[in-house]
Amino acid sequence: MGVASKAWRYSGGLVLNNLDSAILNQQKPKQQSQELHSNNFFLGWKWRRPTVAVPWTLVCGLMLFSVGLISLFTGHVASDLEWYSQRLVKRTWYSKLDRVGRAPIDVWKSKFSNFYYGCSERAPHFTPAVRERLSNGYLLIATSGGLNQQRTGITDAVVVARILNATLVVPELDHHSYWKDESDFFDIFDVHWFISYLAKDVPIVKKVPEKVMRSMEKPPYTMRVPRKSEPEYYVEQVLPILLRRRVVQLTKFDYRLSNDLDEDLQKLRCRVNYHALRFTKPIRNLSQRLVTRMRKMAKRFIAVHLRFEPDMLAFSGCYYGGGDKERFELGEIRKRWKTLPDISPDEERMRGKCPLTPHEVGLLLRALGFENNTYLYVASGEIYGGEETLRPLRELFPNFYTKEMLAGEELKPFLPFSSRLAAIDYIVCDESDVFVTNNNGNMAKVLAGRRRYMGHKRTIRPNAKRLSALFTARDKMDWSTFARKVKSCQRGFMGEPEEIKPGRGEFHEFPSSCICQKPSKYYVVNKNKGDQNFTRIVNVSKAESSNKIFGKEHEKSVLKWKNRTTSNEPVSFTEDIDHDDFLSD
Repeated sequence: MGVASKAWRYSGGLVLNNLDSAILNQQKPKQQSQELHSNNFFLGWKWRRPTVAVPWTLVCGLMLFSVGLISLFTGHVASDLEWYSQRLVKRTWYSKLDRVGRAPIDVWKSKFSNFYYGCSERAPHFTPAVRERLSNGYLLIATSGGLNQQRTGITDAVVVARILNATLVVPELDHHSYWKDESDFFDIFDVHWFISYLAKDVPIVKKVPEKVMRSMEKPPYTMRVPRKSEPEYYVEQVLPILLRRRVVQLTKFDYRLSNDLDEDLQKLRCRVNYHALRFTKPIRNLSQRLVTRMRKMAKRFIAVHLRFEPDMLAFSGCYYGGGDKERFELGEIRKRWKTLPDISPDEERMRGKCPLTPHEVGLLLRALGFENNTYLYVASGEIYGGEETLRPLRELFPNFYTKEMLAGEELKPFLPFSSRLAAIDYIVCDESDVFVTNNNGNMAKVLAGRRRYMGHKRTIRPNAKRLSALFTARDKMDWSTFARKVKSCQRGFMGEPEEIKPGRGEFHEFPSSCICQKPSKYYVVNKNKGDQNFTRIVNVSKAESSNKIFGKEHEKSVLKWKNRTTSNEPVSFTEDIDHDDFLSD
């Protein structure tokens, strides 16, 4: 039974008992009445007159209706509910070190990030890649979308080749999407590194051998598989064709593989995405120079992916106060998606589907505690509304930089190629101390997953659904109230290690199979003695201490972790304590 239910019953019981006592006092002598009143007070729950029970569901409904009504007119209450709900959630052992979430959040770094590390090494039973001549055929892949959408397609293409026991031909990039970028795979990614790094997983070639092409009676068979297909689909529907035709091409290959795969295939996904897909040397060199220039100005900086381009706003169907001109311009862009339904901008905003404006992003960051002198790197394409739209953000954070401002003439060779420009933003955002997303697009998902894998670097996702009411009502409250409510809204959206349950959401955003938990040096141990609860922090770095408290198995795990310093063996450690599409970049 919930805490609120118990409290409600107790208060009701006390009122009824006092009422019973009052009635009896009128019928008995004064002394007897006082004695009975005293007995009723202490007996409390043992004796009550039968009463008409009020259904608990009715009480809950009235309470929720009241809260919703207040929230509708003020925008204040709803933002606080999330914080209170967080208090009732069973937390993991390390959260107890944080006094059940009461301590202020460090906006620059998660204090629990050191408990986790990326682990995507091959398991001993993962069989080596088949040789090219012994494979079931050649798999051609035509990716779709912008840079990061194509990146997910390339990652999944390697896994599909493994499932089919096929030789993967270096994927073909999309030249016909909104960005019209003519770059090929080798213009953006280090193709030699890609092939050699994955040699033990999947055979990869740059093109189908001429001998094979000449021996084919028909051109390569072309097909498109459904979204998020299971491995069984590829085995049952694609493999027979591959065996018969020797070469198969899969078109529009983006998000064509299920999120839910076995652990070995998920780890292969991580090896591809976080290790094998390395950008070319010119892109890496320029990006690192930009990071160095940011570091020279400030020891730490924030990277913000604004994603406030016209195409994004048109797709979202949201309205930002630009009148008939905005409606016409974005409406014309929206026509290129023929299947988009008519939607209500106000409803979309209430659902949290509208990207924040640059001004709202700035208010969010200031409310979280980032000072006016914080350095910002803004990753973005063409901002709708130009400098007029960016001015409020610049005023909130004068130390405002973009790749164009930092690189100058060095950027000229990259300017005609949107994917290469996006790759530069990708690297700088990945190297930042804090990454702030403004939507749930591909770059936001891919970078969020990478930053989790690479040590849980702080990644902030605006809780747009809760924040929308606050931004609407911000003029009705003082700054301290607004900031407090923003912090309440953002709990659970700050990139903490266990904000998302394993298996939930896109794997590229939360690669849970590739994140392992280290044994902590300190653990919280709770012991009950009678009516008192004692909490003590125990140092388990010594085998003797760990043996006494957690038993032999824990001692073995700690020693295994210590021995890892001289070995490349991955260790996945889980303590035995009570643990509590818009497809563009």
